[in-house]
Amino acid sequence: MAQTTSIKIEFKPKQVVKKLLTALPPRARDVLSARYGLGTATAKVTLEAIGKKYGITRERVRQIEEYAIQNLRKSETYKKEKESFLDLEKAVKSLGTIVAEDELLRELAKDKSTQNNIHFMLVLGEAFKKMKENDEFSHRWHIDDELSKKIHDALRKVYNNLDDEDIIPEAELIKSFLDHVKDVSEEYKNEEMIKRWLTISKRIGKNPLGEWGKSDSPNIRLKGMRDYAFLVIRRHGSPIHFREVAKAIGEIFGKKAHVATTHNELIKDKRFVLVGRGLYALAEWGYLSGVVKDVIKKVLEKHGPLSKDDIVKKVMKERYVKENTIVVNLQNPKHFKKNKDGSYSIV
Repeated sequence: MAQTTSIKIEFKPKQVVKKLLTALPPRARDVLSARYGLGTATAKVTLEAIGKKYGITRERVRQIEEYAIQNLRKSETYKKEKESFLDLEKAVKSLGTIVAEDELLRELAKDKSTQNNIHFMLVLGEAFKKMKENDEFSHRWHIDDELSKKIHDALRKVYNNLDDEDIIPEAELIKSFLDHVKDVSEEYKNEEMIKRWLTISKRIGKNPLGEWGKSDSPNIRLKGMRDYAFLVIRRHGSPIHFREVAKAIGEIFGKKAHVATTHNELIKDKRFVLVGRGLYALAEWGYLSGVVKDVIKKVLEKHGPLSKDDIVKKVMKERYVKENTIVVNLQNPKHFKKNKDGSYSIV
């Protein structure tokens, strides 16, 4: 994949916007400054608050804002700043042509004040089109209708191919996305660009380990110790003691996990199976739940009568226990009986 280059704009947003606003009468200039946080205060003021200041209605303020923007686009000052808008358009293209608003502003400026001025230029510039946030996507800007549609379609397809509990490595998800945008220009087919496009979707997310899935999955949007524990055990790849789980949560995620609390959370969650004294595995690995007696029953239910040695072998694949513990459980006449051929079955 091609590599991205750092994005840098040549113009100074605050200076450009300051020049642009001089083309407006004082009240219109004040309304835009307040609405977009263009002054010393970066907080954006509501239509209602501005209306109270001037003793006019919310709708009238909205009309003044719209009038001011339309007049700025027709002004000589706007025409003189053509190169600045072209430079901004070039930056948007370099970031993928369609970019989540937060991502776009973060890439182009570090401070809130400069970001506000860039945002105003995006609103004012006729080349830039904003798509508002909805259930699927974040606020985003684009400069190419056709490419925008392709990216939206690809994001929907990637989401629809995900199961609720999927945890996908980043490289695999990027490959999946690329499969849906094969006719997109090669200049966009690099890792950073794809990851930037993925952030547009509100339904696809990334967990602290850099793995992707549905954003509402507990494996992606972690809400408590159980979710952190799940990722720890999954990453470990084999049964692990609850004390080690608590320790790893602190080391990997920087979260304070008390040992007793962690143990209690593991007990309550069906995603975890106790397979030994204090040892937990993931249910998705195929381990059977229950105490040793229950595991023996499940083995016999599945396979029918078995010899003592076969039962021991199969149970020890499910539990980290001593062989004698399994044999003692088999001797319980309330649950198991020894047949004439030496095999055991359920009572």
